[in-house]
Amino acid sequence: MKRILILSLVGMVGTSISSGSSLAVERAGRNAAANDLPDSSLPTVQLREAPPIKFPGKTDCNSPAHWDGETFYLFNSVGAPVRSSGPDLFHLGEPSPSAYDNQVNGGRWIECTWKAEDGTLYGWYHNEPHGLCPGTTLTAPRIGAVRSKDNGASFEDLGIVLEARPDTLRCDAKNGYFAGGNGDFSIMVDKENEFLYFFFGSYAGDVSEQGVCVARMRYADRDSPVGKVRKWHEKNWEEPGIGGRLTPIFPAAIEWAREDADAFWGPSIHWNTHLDLYVTLLNRTKDKPGWPQEGVYATFNDDLGDPSGWTPPKKIHDKGTWYPQVIGTDAASQETDKLAGRVARFFMGGESRWEIVFLKPGEKP
Repeated sequence: MKRILILSLVGMVGTSISSGSSLAVERAGRNAAANDLPDSSLPTVQLREAPPIKFPGKTDCNSPAHWDGETFYLFNSVGAPVRSSGPDLFHLGEPSPSAYDNQVNGGRWIECTWKAEDGTLYGWYHNEPHGLCPGTTLTAPRIGAVRSKDNGASFEDLGIVLEARPDTLRCDAKNGYFAGGNGDFSIMVDKENEFLYFFFGSYAGDVSEQGVCVARMRYADRDSPVGKVRKWHEKNWEEPGIGGRLTPIFPAAIEWAREDADAFWGPSIHWNTHLDLYVTLLNRTKDKPGWPQEGVYATFNDDLGDPSGWTPPKKIHDKGTWYPQVIGTDAASQETDKLAGRVARFFMGGESRWEIVFLKPGEKP
């Protein structure tokens, strides 16, 4: 089962946390060099209190959004998606269920959407099959694709595109939820509309393959995606999305099968127009079963095609709850969960009590 949310919104409101800018670091050895940069050369992230807002629907994953004309659409999921809409993020109507054109084993959480030039809405879901480990509630997530001609009121299922190797299932896992799998993800299309990048959690295989990972697919293959995704492994994009091996961007320190797993997971990515950087927020669990939230972290990169270019994650919020994400609020620029500027809203578990401010090196709030 996808993890039940318990909101614990205790954070470092008003603090300023430095994080490395990949533009300031030579591409060779960038991750190591970023730790040695002086604070004056790094962007900063600030959280500041703001009037609270909540998503209209219950929230148990990343919540994607898109625009169609002057209408803003938002999806929330707890096993199945609901959709709300309105003139902007702050004025959304009551949610209504989205329909799939088929039935599958387990729930489908819509975690990302992308509106194409012809008006088609593409989406991707986190699926948790039942019955993988009889006598337990453990599952192993996988990632599938959908598309819609009506802004997500209904979805056509295009099939599973990312899945772990079947021989990696650990029915003795002690984390409380997963016996393996690939899931908890977000997606970004590159600036050239050449590739679509999946950033996801790997809970399967040897600990060397667990952590936050990346795969990609040609954007042109979005209508027929099964078999087209390739995972990043040992500096190449050659491993298949179904059953392929992985090299994590951020490896797990302690494997997910243990009670005291220590790992980043649940990436949420957006393009920040103020920084001219991709920004990803990460959950981190540590020390205890049940996926306790140790904190929320941020990492930066200027090139989706360079998985080694992500800067070392820096904590921006202590503890908190699952599913941190940024949502832009500028309706004129049609900002969403995938596009934001200098000031946006910071959400956890479907609730925002903060603005998040992105500052260039040396820039004052």
